[in-house]
Amino acid sequence: MGAANLPGMAKDGKARDQMDYEALQQEALRGVVRAALERAAGPRGLPGEHHFYISFRTDVAGVSAPQELLARYPDEMTIVLQNQYWDLAPAESAFSVTLQFGGQPKSLSIPYAAITRFYDPSVQYLLQFAPSAPGQASARPALAPEKPGPAVASEEAPKIVSLDQFRKK
Repeated sequence: MGAANLPGMAKDGKARDQMDYEALQQEALRGVVRAALERAAGPRGLPGEHHFYISFRTDVAGVSAPQELLARYPDEMTIVLQNQYWDLAPAESAFSVTLQFGGQPKSLSIPYAAITRFYDPSVQYLLQFAPSAPGQASARPALAPEKPGPAVASEEAPKIVSLDQFRKK
């Protein structure tokens, strides 16, 4: 019996990921974004110098924004949550927020699955996700370097997460 015939093995002899670790990892990383937004939505708002740059696909199912913004940003948009945001409401699968565009308040609703990048420059914390296809409500993450820059994801390259930033010093 050859390796390709073993249960859980692909024809090339490599084990198939039947646990779908990529999806589990995506869910966990998007949970970090949700938890950060929940803290920012609390009574004290963003602590210290923390602020967020959140990039998201505007063409993903569930994204809701005024038509003029969607027309201006048909593929992707970046918002900043820093000093002036209102009604931040993180929920299980999406969050909503009101921001000013051209001096006018505009409400947005963004599924976590639409997020392509979450960055807090105050501490150089970056999460980058592979973009969703238009209309899809899920995305697979591409791990990014600790500092912002172009992310290069390869199907052949291993996915490595450094836990050093979470360790007590």
